Amino acid sequence: MGERFVVVPVGRGDGEGVVSDPAPETETQGAAAGGQRDPDAAVPILEYSREPNKYVVPVRDGRRKTRKVGSVAEEEEEDVDDNNALREADEDAPGDGNPKENSPFINNTDNDKANSYDGKNMALFEEEMDSNPMVSSLLNKLANYTNLTQGAQEHEEADDEEGGPKKKTVKSPQMGTFMGVYLPCLQNILGVILFLRLTWIVGTAGIMESLAIVGMCCTCTMLTAISMSAIATNGVVPAGGSYYMISRSLGPEFGGAVGLCFYLGTTFAGSMYILGTIEILLTYIVPKAAIFVAERKEDEVDALLNNMRVYGTCCLALMSLVVFVGVKYVNKLALVFLACVILSILAIYAGVIKTAFEPPDFPVCLLGNRTLQNQNFDKCVKTEVVDNVTVTTQLWGLFCDGPELNATCNEYFNLNNVTVVQGIPGLTSGCKTMQDPTSLTFCKNVVGHSQCVNVFMAVSLPDNMWSDYGPLGMLVEKKRQPAVLSGDTSRDGYLPYVVNDIASFFTLLVGIYFPSVTGIMAGSNRSGDLRDAQKSIPIGTILAIATTSFIYVTSVVLFGACIEGVLLRDKFGDSVKGNLVIGTLSWPSPWVIVIGSFFSCCGAGLQSLTGAPRLLQAIARDGIVPFLAVFGHGKANGEPTWALLLTAGICEIGILIASLDAVAPILSMFFLMCYLFVNLACAVQTLLRTPNWRPRFKYYHWALSFLGMSLCLSLMFISSWYYAIVAMVIAGCIYKYIEYRGAEKEWGDGIRGLSLNAARYALIRLEEAPPHTKNWRPQMLVLLNVDTDLAVKHPRLLSLTTQLKAGKGLTIVGNVLEGTYLTKDTEAKRAEQNIKASMAAERTKGFCHVVVSSNLRDGFSHLIQSAGLGGMKHNTVLMAWPGSWKQSNDPQSWKNFIETVRETTATHHALLVAKNVDSFPGNQERLGEGTIDVWWVVHDGGMLMLLPFLLRQHKVWRKCKMRIFTVAQMDDNSIQMKKDLQMFLYHLRLDAEVEVVEMHDSDISAFTYEKTLVMEQRSQMLKQMQLSRTEREREIQSITDESRSSIRRKNQSARSPSRQASPQAEEDEAQLIHDRNTASHAALSDKAEAGVHMTWTKEKLFTERNRGREPNSNVAVRDLFNMKPNQSNVRRMHTAVKLNEVVVNKSQGAHLVLLNMPGPPRNRGGDENCILFAQPER
Repeated sequence: MGERFVVVPVGRGDGEGVVSDPAPETETQGAAAGGQRDPDAAVPILEYSREPNKYVVPVRDGRRKTRKVGSVAEEEEEDVDDNNALREADEDAPGDGNPKENSPFINNTDNDKANSYDGKNMALFEEEMDSNPMVSSLLNKLANYTNLTQGAQEHEEADDEEGGPKKKTVKSPQMGTFMGVYLPCLQNILGVILFLRLTWIVGTAGIMESLAIVGMCCTCTMLTAISMSAIATNGVVPAGGSYYMISRSLGPEFGGAVGLCFYLGTTFAGSMYILGTIEILLTYIVPKAAIFVAERKEDEVDALLNNMRVYGTCCLALMSLVVFVGVKYVNKLALVFLACVILSILAIYAGVIKTAFEPPDFPVCLLGNRTLQNQNFDKCVKTEVVDNVTVTTQLWGLFCDGPELNATCNEYFNLNNVTVVQGIPGLTSGCKTMQDPTSLTFCKNVVGHSQCVNVFMAVSLPDNMWSDYGPLGMLVEKKRQPAVLSGDTSRDGYLPYVVNDIASFFTLLVGIYFPSVTGIMAGSNRSGDLRDAQKSIPIGTILAIATTSFIYVTSVVLFGACIEGVLLRDKFGDSVKGNLVIGTLSWPSPWVIVIGSFFSCCGAGLQSLTGAPRLLQAIARDGIVPFLAVFGHGKANGEPTWALLLTAGICEIGILIASLDAVAPILSMFFLMCYLFVNLACAVQTLLRTPNWRPRFKYYHWALSFLGMSLCLSLMFISSWYYAIVAMVIAGCIYKYIEYRGAEKEWGDGIRGLSLNAARYALIRLEEAPPHTKNWRPQMLVLLNVDTDLAVKHPRLLSLTTQLKAGKGLTIVGNVLEGTYLTKDTEAKRAEQNIKASMAAERTKGFCHVVVSSNLRDGFSHLIQSAGLGGMKHNTVLMAWPGSWKQSNDPQSWKNFIETVRETTATHHALLVAKNVDSFPGNQERLGEGTIDVWWVVHDGGMLMLLPFLLRQHKVWRKCKMRIFTVAQMDDNSIQMKKDLQMFLYHLRLDAEVEVVEMHDSDISAFTYEKTLVMEQRSQMLKQMQLSRTEREREIQSITDESRSSIRRKNQSARSPSRQASPQAEEDEAQLIHDRNTASHAALSDKAEAGVHMTWTKEKLFTERNRGREPNSNVAVRDLFNMKPNQSNVRRMHTAVKLNEVVVNKSQGAHLVLLNMPGPPRNRGGDENCILFAQPER
């Protein structure tokens, strides 16, 4: 850092506004400016309207190193920031490209300076062009900055015709919102839970509670997507996926906690998808492939889990091998898996529509009100008549001890009839009851046994409206179906009834369902491939969530309206011969859903095993979790080998659990923790008013993030309170480990000792870990002056500090008293009390520091070097402009100011200098509609953009609009510069008007030449004469008055009517002006004119200075009036005059103007001229 700034408000209360004219120029220029100029008019760098409430702030960048200011570079991620673009701009654009000047008014013998800079309009900043390039030269690079596409190198590289490796061409990102974000999110959100568990959730929880579950989960993800959209629009989205986007925007602590939770969630998601794949394979595709077969009904669950473990482990090994060997094939098959998902969804909706007029035939057999598994019998009857002979059926044999009609049967079997119910009654079943009267009652008495079969269409919607939870092993029974209960229920578990394999309750269903709404970060994972990530991620993600929410809500209602309740609660489809329940609804065939869901789960598992290792590798390479460093290594082509190995190991843990219903809540916890941190971080960033937090997403509000965070926390405890506690402990440990790694914990003595220890540890951590440039904010050192009564001279300087800081960050108010501390200790304490009182009055929160020093210059130097403690040090110095330096009795007053500027440059601090600071608005004032004008002349690292943003956060400046002006040279493309500047502001999320001002490379006017000459003559005179202070001031004034009279005479007689003079004519004109100037001063040395009363003579000069060397004195006087101005000084004065003109013309009505301030010369011999360049004499 090393920016220097001048803050210049215009005085108020002067009544009518007066604007000083710019400097007089040639006739053509004067006419273009609108009239004659007064040669006596002073030409400061900035002349503004004196109307009330008009404030002007010229801003100066004085850095000696090219370094980005954090609050403007926050949108770039740490590893791929825009410092590279800036360095390229510095190398490609050493100057503005204008040809060398050839002016007759410049002493062209100064070859060194003439060769150091091309052009004269920006000569004021020529010494700094090597480190701070012109805005016009690097604006295009800043505006076109983009993220860098990241991706693993493929294993196979095509060889060229000569056998060498063929270099790949890096293509620019071209993916749009639909293909890059919307479809990937759709594929990841719709998955295994929709196909395997949603029907069971609807049947168990009922339509109303299912809608509540879906609503809570979808609302949670929608709020998280809004927060993520704010992150995505808070700067240029870095390539590398969600972790890079979140960690680079929210910091390492939040980023690491979110990243590891996201990693664990993605890894367990791989386990869930693999378990879903095996469940579909063994239950619905090839049931005979099961290795473990249960001999007893009570062993069926254990057999299924063992099969899941064996096949799941094999499937995990196969998928890991595919990911290790051929990642590119996984990416290429992504579209195939996506097509399977979309085709399956379309098949479901087609089947629903078909049920309205032709329901499919999937009968469900009921015994009384109990649902039967029909894999082991083909007819839902107890007995049947064959050739007039009543025979028993397979169903009879399942409940009786023999096939005989007089065999002993189960009591419940004897007391209840068998009923056939349509499993898919259809969409219109909720409107009316459709019964088959011919088969409604089919009963026949056979040897004392009643054989009755009822076939009818159930009324699904009312039956499925409410929940039907139950414990493990509870029979699945039809609601409102009459049945005769038996006293003996001991053998019900061994009979072919459909039962609950797990205990069901509302909170369990929430945990099982939530993974079906995850996957919202799939689009942000492709951030490096998006054409415009800031636009595509918010739109694509929110649209994908809205689409999937619509699918889930309509599915809940349609499933409840079309499918019989007992079939909905039949998780594995045992009542419909082992068919997938949702498959019975699809059209044209149940196999469409079965095959589609199988490949969908396979693809999702491969995507999880592909993404999770890369996420872990990115975290490890960041170095925020040291013990994970080994997983940052991989193969030569970048593939995360070790991370894949760890991911497969964690994934195996989920597979060994074996139950999809048990893994889903674990997965939910980690994703909920991830979403909670995203929402929490966004809310905290907004409430803390972090300068780099400026999301462009207009629908974001911190209350939405807070609501999303609360909903995530609630869902965690609703799903499983003990899982929630474990997940929070893991996430909290990660956060604190990243935050305090390496710090040793100690306990203080009492509350004060605890506070002191906390402060000490915080300071130590700040010192060891300096803030990243994106977290940069101004930490102020305010250099305040007191009067003879030790009262604060400029209290409005504290008002400006308050408006810039808004109570955030560090503020140190410093003051220097001249003397020794032994004699000034009482005054120092009283001055400190007065300053603290002024700080309280101006609501400035910070610290006060009064230093007693032998001189002011050393005192301010000590403050700048040593103020602060440890890492809590200032990075910006604010001081008042020495407005009375010309009238000061101390000839060193201006030198103190120049040295302060030079020392802030050496310490790489930003410097803000407030001119007319007493005219700044107080904290209680409210400025109306107006503008804050920024004149961006040279690149300052971003402070010019940051200052108006910070001021507009305060209620004083809130209604002011921002305008950006930049200066174009003759060979610059103004139209393209404006487009580039608008794009740059778009990346910075700043709303401002843009204007490019052209400064023509005009000839240096006679006024500029004469003004520079007067400045150098006075400087030389002060060095040669040893007069008293009063005499010196009178002599300076006399020389100034005479020079102005000379300028008036020459402007009236020596102006050329044409600007197209030949080079010889220009030289003649220059010589003429110089001869007249010399003759005027020679006459002044011989005799005094009537209107000028000189206070010295040649004799006095000889006597007072260097007695005994009269000949040398005569030579010195003669040289004084025969001197020519230095070429560099003329160019600098020309820049000051021209810049003053354009600012006056464009920013007269602005409330505030910010402008780069020229720094002091590297050669200390020109210090006396530096302050004149910033504010020429009147």
